[in-house]
Amino acid sequence: MANTNSITTTCIEIVCPPSVNETAITALLKTPLGANLDLFQILDNCQQHVDALIENDDNTECMALCGRLYAALEMLKFALKAPLPAHLIERLTVDVAESDNYRGPLSTDSETLREYCSALTILLLQRQQSPEQKEHITGLLFELVNVLVEDLKAPRFVRTDGGLVMISGESVPGIH
Repeated sequence: MANTNSITTTCIEIVCPPSVNETAITALLKTPLGANLDLFQILDNCQQHVDALIENDDNTECMALCGRLYAALEMLKFALKAPLPAHLIERLTVDVAESDNYRGPLSTDSETLREYCSALTILLLQRQQSPEQKEHITGLLFELVNVLVEDLKAPRFVRTDGGLVMISGESVPGIH
C-alpha cells in the first residue's frame, strides 16, 4: 500500500456509463412482481418484458427477461380466474359498441393464449434452438403476447338502461 510520500501515481479508471438500454433492462428486471398487481398491470409487465426481449441479444439478459416474463405469465393465470375489480370493469366498458370491432384476430380464449406464451417462454429458457429458431420463437412470443394484451384490454361491456351487458349481448358473468 502506498503512503502519502510515495512516488506512486494514481491511475484514474475510465468508467463508461451504462447504455440507456442496459439501464432500462436493469430497471425492468428490478421491478417487483407482486400479488397486488391487477390484470392490466400484469399485462403491461408482460408486454414490457417481451418488448425488451425482442430487442436484446445478450444471453444472460434474455434468460433473465424470459424468467421474469414466465413469472408474469404465471401471475396472469390467477388474474384471469379472479373477478375483475370495479376500476377495470369501468375501463372495459363503453356506452355504444359494435360487437365485431373488439374481437382479436385469434378465436382462442385468453387462458389458452396465455399457455401458448408460457410454452414459448419455457422453450426459450431451455436454450436448445439455433439462433435462427430462437429469433423466430421470440418473434412469435412477441406477437402472441401483444395479441393477448390487446384482446384482454379491449372493451367487453356496454352500458344499457338495465345495467352492464357483454358487448356480445350476454349477461355479465364474473370472468374476462
